[in-house]
Amino acid sequence: MSDDADHGTAAVGRAVQSRIYRAGVFGRRPVVPVEPKALEAAARARMSDVAWAYVAGGAGRQRTVQANRDAFDRHRIVPRVLVDVERRDTSVRLFGRPLPAPLLFAPIGVLELAHRDADHAVARAARALGLPLVISSQASVPMEDVARTLGDAPRWFQLYWSKDDDVVDSFVSRAEAIGSEALVVTLDTHVLGWRTRDLDLAYLPFARGEGIAQYTSDPAFRRLVEARKPSDEPTSRPTPSAVRALHSMARHYPGRTRDNLRSPLPRAAVETFLDVFSRSSLTWADLARLRERTSLPIVLKGIQHPGDAALALEHGVDGIVVSNHGGRQVDGAIGSLDALPAVVDVIGGRVPVLFDSGVRSGADVVTALALGATAVLVGRPWVYGLALAGADGARAVMQHLWAELDLTMALSGVRSVDEIGPHLLTASS
Repeated sequence: MSDDADHGTAAVGRAVQSRIYRAGVFGRRPVVPVEPKALEAAARARMSDVAWAYVAGGAGRQRTVQANRDAFDRHRIVPRVLVDVERRDTSVRLFGRPLPAPLLFAPIGVLELAHRDADHAVARAARALGLPLVISSQASVPMEDVARTLGDAPRWFQLYWSKDDDVVDSFVSRAEAIGSEALVVTLDTHVLGWRTRDLDLAYLPFARGEGIAQYTSDPAFRRLVEARKPSDEPTSRPTPSAVRALHSMARHYPGRTRDNLRSPLPRAAVETFLDVFSRSSLTWADLARLRERTSLPIVLKGIQHPGDAALALEHGVDGIVVSNHGGRQVDGAIGSLDALPAVVDVIGGRVPVLFDSGVRSGADVVTALALGATAVLVGRPWVYGLALAGADGARAVMQHLWAELDLTMALSGVRSVDEIGPHLLTASS
């Protein structure tokens, strides 16, 4: 991180807070809104309708998105006083790597919808803060390019388990080659949820070649594309929308757009992706093959049921993420925070339990840690910052969360992340 914080001391919250107030004397406001609802509203005003629907939307009637927030509202922090909290430590250790805060940039796909610099921008933000970036399978930029932008910052790789084993193996090899420190296997998106906002706009970015850069840059996937028989051209007269979609496919495929417009490969790549994206036949037994394939820690993302947590331990995984995909997959599902305590109880400290879905503030981070999370993945808030101010916006959002985490620890009588526990909370009426 830059000079904004001194790891392991009380400087983080005060430094960020003081800098904002001092800049205010000269009439300067924060680069992005600090208040979560204001941040969201500003991003909504900036983003296109399709981008906003894809990023902010959830499944069905949006009940699980709301359940994630309601779950946080059912817990209240009970501060303790007259504790020496002059020096505080927000650091944690994950898979042998010391991290300055229990915060990770969650894997988010199709970031080009939010900002033209896409994954490069968030990589710059992560590098500046020293926080891990979980690189998405659905990134807009190949993982090798993201890794170069990250420099020596920590990175994990999120794996959507393709229907094609060669693609899975190739993704894992590439993730190892770029220095990934863990594989995050996302389990809850083997089919897309019923995302009503995207459906109303009839918009799926992947069908336009957006968000499939990991695939079009992959040698195993490219072999599938090149072996594919070109589909018949549509007989109906092309609409302006269809022409724009074909141009998007050509622009996103490797090579010159002009050449790609005359090639069947960009369209074949989209069709191939839609065919092999994710595997609904995956079972617990398949994890053994992944374990044989890599020595990287395997983290399962999408665990909600304590029975699945027990099975994860039985199958030798190295960590889990309690997540409902931000409410994007199953409408009417349990709030992720409501699922956390039972999963933590089953795991019993044997592997790290990470958390995501519904985090909007540093106080939320404290609540998740108090209920047993080892660290927290943050998604939509930094995407909103990205949409508003690129790398600076994404960085500011995570910095604000970190600062509020630190100050909430101070005001609650907590000196380190290790001291945060259930005793800090009470249930609201």
